[in-house]
Amino acid sequence: MDATQLLLTRQSTPRLIAPAPNAEQLTLLLDAAARVPDHGALTPWEFIIAIDEGLAKLSNIFVDAAKKKGADDAFLAKVGNMPYRAPMVITVVAKTQAHNNVPALEQHIAAGCATMAMQQAAFSIGLGAVWRTGDFAFDANVHQQLGLSAQDQIVGFLYVGTPAVTAPTKPLKNGRQFARYL
Repeated sequence: MDATQLLLTRQSTPRLIAPAPNAEQLTLLLDAAARVPDHGALTPWEFIIAIDEGLAKLSNIFVDAAKKKGADDAFLAKVGNMPYRAPMVITVVAKTQAHNNVPALEQHIAAGCATMAMQQAAFSIGLGAVWRTGDFAFDANVHQQLGLSAQDQIVGFLYVGTPAVTAPTKPLKNGRQFARYL
């Protein structure tokens, strides 16, 4: 797949099955993430990879956080299954640092770019991925259990695996409708 085709046909792949990326494929995803624009070369990100037993740990973290908010049993069951929507979940964390020339917003954007780069890299090698956020990305209990510091922010959970079905390509959007000239 060439770069233009990749960019113009990108879409989320929400139905994912095993196998997860192998070691070589995961290396490609992580290396692609590390190549994104990064003002000041701060590498303001961390990738927490959940696979196999890691999915169970992430499930327990989500359930515990939901319990602390008073969730009912039905919601707890739903939350417990969330990490199993794919054989691998990569939690992408913006790890901001104080810097005179690189505001926290730029560091968050860099972590978001890293997430997008991993998703695109997955598509380029025939894998599927979907980037999700949701309440758990902002939950203090989830942050604490993942060992994040107060200034860290989850920018997304990237679910990665093998597409369960071939999704139809969505129509191309006209990007010009969102542009204007000065």
